[in-house]
Formats: sequence, C-alpha cells, structure tokens
Amino acid sequence: MIPGHGIAYGGDYNPEQWPEEVWHEDVRLMREAGVTMVSVGIFSWALLEPAEGEYDFSRMDRILDLLHENGIAADLATPTAAPPAWFFRAHPEALPVDRDGRGLSYGSRQTFCPSSPAYRTAALRIARAVAERYADHPAVEMWHVHNEYGCHNAECYCEVSAEAFRGWLRAKYENLAALNEAWGTTFWSQWYYDWDEIIPPRATGAVPNPTHQLDWRRFCSDELLSLYKAEREVLRTAAPSIPATTNFMVMYNFDALDYWRWAPELDVVSNDHYLRSTDPESQIDIALSGDLVRSLAGGRPWFLMEHSTGAVNWQPVNRAKTAGELRRNALAHVARGADGIAYFQWRAAKAGAEQWHSAMLPHAGTDSQIWRDVVALGADLKALAEVRGSTGTASVAVVWDWNARWALELPSQPSEQVRYLDQIRSWYEPLWRAGIAVDFVRPDADLSAYRLVLAPSLYLVDEAGAANLTSFAEAGGTLAVGFHSGAVDENSHVRLGGYPGAFRHALGVRTDELFPLLPGESVELSGGGTASLWSERVALAGAEAVTSYTSGPLTGVPAVTRHTHGTGTTWYVATQPDPATLAALLDRIRGEAGVEPVRVTPEGVEAALRRGEDADYLFLINHGDREAEIEVSAEATELLTAKRVLEGSVHVPPGDVVVIREPRSA
Repeated sequence: MIPGHGIAYGGDYNPEQWPEEVWHEDVRLMREAGVTMVSVGIFSWALLEPAEGEYDFSRMDRILDLLHENGIAADLATPTAAPPAWFFRAHPEALPVDRDGRGLSYGSRQTFCPSSPAYRTAALRIARAVAERYADHPAVEMWHVHNEYGCHNAECYCEVSAEAFRGWLRAKYENLAALNEAWGTTFWSQWYYDWDEIIPPRATGAVPNPTHQLDWRRFCSDELLSLYKAEREVLRTAAPSIPATTNFMVMYNFDALDYWRWAPELDVVSNDHYLRSTDPESQIDIALSGDLVRSLAGGRPWFLMEHSTGAVNWQPVNRAKTAGELRRNALAHVARGADGIAYFQWRAAKAGAEQWHSAMLPHAGTDSQIWRDVVALGADLKALAEVRGSTGTASVAVVWDWNARWALELPSQPSEQVRYLDQIRSWYEPLWRAGIAVDFVRPDADLSAYRLVLAPSLYLVDEAGAANLTSFAEAGGTLAVGFHSGAVDENSHVRLGGYPGAFRHALGVRTDELFPLLPGESVELSGGGTASLWSERVALAGAEAVTSYTSGPLTGVPAVTRHTHGTGTTWYVATQPDPATLAALLDRIRGEAGVEPVRVTPEGVEAALRRGEDADYLFLINHGDREAEIEVSAEATELLTAKRVLEGSVHVPPGDVVVIREPRSA
C-alpha cells in the first residue's frame, strides 16, 4: 500500500541545488499546492559521503525535519544512481565499457558497471548508512531505491561483466554441452570448449548468435535486479515496516529490464512516464503504460513517480504541454490505477544537465500557468481521495513479454520493420477508443478471469506459455494471435513444421513461407481495406478464412482466419490490416467474445473504471474539441465538483475531465 491518505502528490525534491533560505519557501509553496510526499536524496551521494566512509548528514537532517514539520512525507532515496568522482578515482575499474570496447568516463549519472564488486560494496555502504540514520525518522514513509535502473548503463561489456555473465550462464546451463545445444553453436563454428571462451556479445564482423544476445539481455536485467534486491535487504534490515520501491520506466523507448521478474520484488510498484513530442495521440501511450504498470502490480494501485508538467529536455524538440494537458495526463494515470502522482522535479534547476526540464515550480515562478495548473491539480487529487485503493477490472488481456520483444528485435529478422511496441499499440489503440478495459499478462499467467486474450506479437514463447494460451481457448475462451507469433522457442530456435509454430494446431492453419512487405507497399483485402508490413502463405488446416488477399502475390490466400478449438475460438491475423480494418476486426472478435466497453462514449472521450468496495469510479477524459454527453447512473456524484448528477447523464467539456462515483455494479 502506498503510504499516506488519499492520492499522494509531489515530486523529486532536490534542495541541495539551492541555498537553505529557499527551502522554507519551498515547503510553504508545497503546502499551497497540496503536496503530500516528495522524493529526496536521489542524487546526493557526493554530499552525504564526501570521502569514503566519511558522512555528512547535517543537510539531510534539516531537510527531513523541515518536511516533517510541514506535514510532508519523504520518499527517501538511496543515492546510488550517481556515484561521486572520488569513488571512480579510487576505482576506475568500476567504469562501464560499451559494446565497441570504449571505456566510458564519469561526469554524468549511472556511469558504473553493474557487475563491479567495488560499486556494490560502496552502494551497500551508503545505503546502510542512510537506512540506519533515518529508519526511525517520522518523515520517512517510503524508501526510493536507486533511480531508474538501467537507464544509461543497462549493459556493460568489460571483463568483470564477462566473468559475471559466465557465472550466470553456469548457473543456468550447468554444463557447456547444454549451453552449446541451447545456443546452436554448431552454426558458424561457434562451439565452446571452455567457459572462459564465452564473452559478452561485443561488436563483431557479422551478425552475433541470437541466443547469445538473448541470454545477454536476460543476464543484464538480472544483474541490475540483484543490485536492487541487495539494497532493499539493507533497508529492510534497518526498517522492516517501511515499504521500498524503485521507479520503472514503462515507456516506448526503454526495454532493458524484464519487469515481470522485477515487480514481485517491490513493495510498491512505481513508474516514470514521459511523452514523445512526435506522438500526436500521446494519451494512448499514457493509457497503455498505465494498464501495463497496473498489471505489473498485480492489479493493485501503483505510484507514478515521475512525469513532466511541461517539456522534457532530452528529445530533439521538447514541446510544452497544451492547455489542460497537464491535468488530463495526471488524471489519466489515476484512472489507470495510480494512487500517487509525482513529477520530476519540484523546482526547475537553473544549472546542470536537466536545467531545461519542466518542473512543478518553473523558472518563471508562481506567476506562471504551470504553477496555477499544479495548484489546481493538487485540489483535484484531494477531491479524489476516496478513489485510493480501488482497482481496475478487465475481461480482456493482452499478452506482453520482454523476452519476446528482445528476440523479435534482434538482427536478421524477415523484416526489421516489425517492431514489438508498434504491434502492441496497433491492437491496443482500437480497444482504447472503444472504451475496453485491458490488462496485460505474461504468457503463463492465470487467464481464468478473462473472456478474450490477445497476443498481437509473441514471436518467442516457451512450451508452458504456448500451452497456457491454447488451453485458455480450448476451455471456452477466445484467443486472437498476431502474425509471426509462436515462431521460436525460449532459445530463439525456429519451431519446425511450419508457422505459426507453437500455435498451428490451436489456430487451425499452417504457413509454409513468409512474404513480408516492403516499406510503403500494401495489398488489398476482401471486404475492403488494405494491409501492409507483412503477409504469409497461409493454408487452412481446420480454420475458416474470414478475410483473404485480393491483390499481390498471395491473391486468394487467407489473411485472417477463425477456428473452433475445443469449446473456444481462435483467430489468426496473418498481416497488418489498416487501422480502420483492424479496429472493425477487433470489434467483431470482442463482440463474439461478449466483451462490452466500460461505457459507450463519443469519439475522443476516454473512459476508464476503477472499482472500490462500495462504489465504482468512472473517469471520463475528453480529448476532443466538442462537449460530450455520457449516460451515468441516476444516483451518481461528480467527485471533482462534489455535485450530484440529476438527469442520468453528464456533460464533459472539451479538454476536461469528469470523475463519477456510481453505486457498485455487480
């Protein structure tokens, strides 16, 4: 459970960047804005430990005391994401090495090798010192372990990492015969006779072994996870009752860590989410990310540890948010299960690498639109206090797997144009537009709560995952599978006998050859519409053709099929239909599966539902430019205005948000 009462509100607080007289103004303004929790100490290592084993906690003591005196809780960090310069002068071997063999220097953040014994020793030392000093401080209500693991150093290719990788492989395979079999090392004379012959997949002359690369990604994720767990245990020893978290980065451009393995280790699942300036409908990315984080949290509420009030600083062009966007973004995260809303950062920095990153208190000060929006959001979150602890409800699951993502995007695929997240979003988007509640699941998850399971892109799947998905359909569920799924096993070995490999029997189809399409190329489909990106020569093996190609080299060949498997139904989408055609297809699939939207809304109005013990909470977010009217219960209350709904419907102005409390439905 996230500490505190109601929806937590705040951001990263870095008072060390400012003279002490500013701190009192900070807490006064925090109270004005309704801030209830701030993260502190994230990048304070150099100040807390100015020399090895020598500590100066005087500044942090005063900061935490000041926060507590003003009723503001602290999410206190272990400052291990940014080791100080003195550490690297003493331990230059702890600096990371990139894939090309270049040693990197210190001078930014996360410039350490995750496998470095010297780094681990120093990180646990400072974590222990912080934990022992502040375990009983009344301001500290949550531990913030490290910061954004793997953001800049997910992979290190040095000799220390190589030895750690070999140790990880020994634990996994036990002997070289098993490793050689799993990696298929008879290809290109890659057979290993000694463990010491194995190195990380450094830059080489041709395409590296795909299983070697896949195991390397798994190792890198696990290596960082071991650092998190080690710090967390230090914190638990000092303060077993204080929950610990670290901030995930479930965003479009970060895929370094297998968060299914990480999430069970967190007391509170937290996430950072930032928008792409190039995404014209970033609200869809917010929803997708929120649904995935909630799913990682096992359906429980989660904490949005970072997002931005306006522009970020790390894209080629960093756009500001438009009128009302700050509010819509924040409340959209709450709609998807966030019980805490926080920003990077509280006060905009005047110096340093992130000086042009927006903040709750911008460079312009309180006479600014951002500040007025921040204060108004604080009031909104206070009005939504009763939503805390409520959960989502979904009858549709989308299969998400980091191993499948890593494997699909390795070199030498049939088409490098096929990108994992693009495929997931292309299927998620029409569900979002239709107001369909969605969870994300692992391939081996318990699927008994769902009517419909979608696997838009599951290139890699092991036997257990494939059996779980096909058994779901056999037992009466509806399963829809996207192209190039089931093609390889957990070692990235092709499943022989025809595609789509692991799902051939359940789908009632067999493909003997793939026909990926060139960029800009499309083919026509029966019933109207077009398809791009991918096609394949599908033969029916019990399934029926729903849609076929009417142009191109596969004219007359099925493009979409439907099959009865056991007491359920399976669908195979063997191409990439245009958005309207895919939306219509998914409408048909979910309709046959008996899946209904959260609420029928006009185009451009997002609907999401959180379910409490005694009431349901319907979030209506109008992303359009016209007022919308939506039917609600006659006994409903609009929480943000505290007004009763008198006529069985509510009006949502363009760009606005309405949150409705309704009597608990069955």
